[in-house]
Amino acid sequence: MTAAAAVRLPITRWRSPSALPGFGLTLGFTIFYLSAIVLIPLAALIIRPWSLGWSGFVAAVTQPRVLAALELSFGASAIAAAINTLFGLIVAWALVRYRFPLKRLVDALVDLPFALPTAVAGIALSTLYASNGWLGAPLAALGIKAAFTPLGIVIALTFIGLPFVVRTLQPVLTDLGREPEEAAATLGATRWQTFRRVVLPALTPPLITGAALAFARAVGEYGSVIFIAGNLPMRSEIAPLLIIIKLEEFDYAGASAIGVVMLGASFLIILALNLLQAWASARR
Repeated sequence: MTAAAAVRLPITRWRSPSALPGFGLTLGFTIFYLSAIVLIPLAALIIRPWSLGWSGFVAAVTQPRVLAALELSFGASAIAAAINTLFGLIVAWALVRYRFPLKRLVDALVDLPFALPTAVAGIALSTLYASNGWLGAPLAALGIKAAFTPLGIVIALTFIGLPFVVRTLQPVLTDLGREPEEAAATLGATRWQTFRRVVLPALTPPLITGAALAFARAVGEYGSVIFIAGNLPMRSEIAPLLIIIKLEEFDYAGASAIGVVMLGASFLIILALNLLQAWASARR
């Protein structure tokens, strides 16, 4: 093969017919769209805090108030995601496998956090879980204060994250069907063995995906949390609220520094969950 032919070969392959019409145009539009919507804003967020220098950046993100806000945001988000993983599986299982009155209404209510404005959700939750609210009064009688505490933050994050788990699991449960369970029963497996060895392995990848989506939504949640959190520094102040406070004080570099830490930590956690999901899928 001559040198000219060797040079022309990649060009010929690049222009070979594709199953997707207009591949070059669509690829260019995709890269442009991702750059304009995702990459450029993220790059601006990462570059902005370096005006402080490395020492200034470290000092900005290691302040006790900032560390407390980050710990509360990530900790409450992790707890809410774990709760949604368990109860989201139960809700999805009931909606797919059982028939009961008002099933369509319950199915529609699952999407309520998607449709409800976050500020309205926060006001409603703070009213319900206040000391004199419908749900807060019984809890107060037991010595449990929900509203304006970290517990209220977990409640709000659980509320807004549940649909992610339920809607991720529902199509998988529908496609799974009952045949694998019936086959396991004919082989003498108990219900627990059937669930643990047949159903749960098939549900693990979407369950991890739903948990990751719920966690990612909860970490950056603002509107539904500030009304029920109490917003006390070092106690019930979340990181997104602290970013807003710094922006109002024109401390753009400090706000960006907190955003970079949240971005990096969220990326690492979601990456770990995705690797766990890939491992579960490969093992299955």
